Amino acid sequence: MSTIGVLIETAQGSVKPATFGVVTAARAGGANTVTALLLEKDTDAAEVLGAWGAEKVVTIEADVDLAVHPEARAAAVADAMKALSLDGLLGLSSPRGRDILIRTAVALDVPVVLDAVAVDLAEKVATKSHFSGKTTARIQASAGCFVCGLRPNAIEAVEDTVTAETLTHTAAVDNAGRVRVVEVKKAPGGAVDLTEANVIITGGRPMDSAENFRILEECAAALGAAVGASRAAVDAGFAPHSMQVGQTGKTVSPRLYIGCGLSGSVQHFAGMKTSKVIVGINTDKDAPIFGKCDYGIVGDLFEVVPALTAALRG
Repeated sequence: MSTIGVLIETAQGSVKPATFGVVTAARAGGANTVTALLLEKDTDAAEVLGAWGAEKVVTIEADVDLAVHPEARAAAVADAMKALSLDGLLGLSSPRGRDILIRTAVALDVPVVLDAVAVDLAEKVATKSHFSGKTTARIQASAGCFVCGLRPNAIEAVEDTVTAETLTHTAAVDNAGRVRVVEVKKAPGGAVDLTEANVIITGGRPMDSAENFRILEECAAALGAAVGASRAAVDAGFAPHSMQVGQTGKTVSPRLYIGCGLSGSVQHFAGMKTSKVIVGINTDKDAPIFGKCDYGIVGDLFEVVPALTAALRG
């Protein structure tokens, strides 16, 4: 049995739900023990993470301000891994997660795989999607320890309640590094991060204007979803690039993906093909999206989406 570390991400003082799937992957059905590593103080973390199988919750501290020094954060995580004798490290392949994971791997001089959709810790094999989803690669690490970033929501979270022990580790970090974060510009309040959303509703070129995206936003509010856009909609100026899903945008793996007015191009499909359930809404019954979705609605999105919103509001 191995002891696997999981880098925990929080938002507004709470553990991000997408992290629970990473804990499930690390636990591997009880084959491993899990040590959760926190870089932020969170009094509810032990109880929350214990419900998903984390036996230990370790808060990492240092004399250096870890909140503003990314190199110091990675050094602190690497120090904790050595002190706790962890056999591997998993985390989210989010912007913050990727930054810390790859720096930590460099500090430990071990292999790293990012944006994996599956991981076999016993064999030290990570599975990744390549060439717009046309092929899958299985990458095996030769080192005894390796670091892996998992695509958010790629692994279904499974509850496995244990009593989590809480610890504090003071890392020996005496060099803050050369990089300092001076400002963080956050998304508008209430916005759900696309890459971590469980439900996404996306609009294509037929949205016709930025104002028309309001009908998707209203539906998203009722669903607790995030709003995405196709490249065509972004190129037309209807939505910012931060909302783009696809090969040249963000890769997502929600439980439910609703495509409104999407043709179903290969480039767009590459960014959302790992969605658990896909719903397509299009007026063209021959649109490629209907050959790729689980449920299809042949209809006008400007009629279907408001009707869905009204039904959700009850």
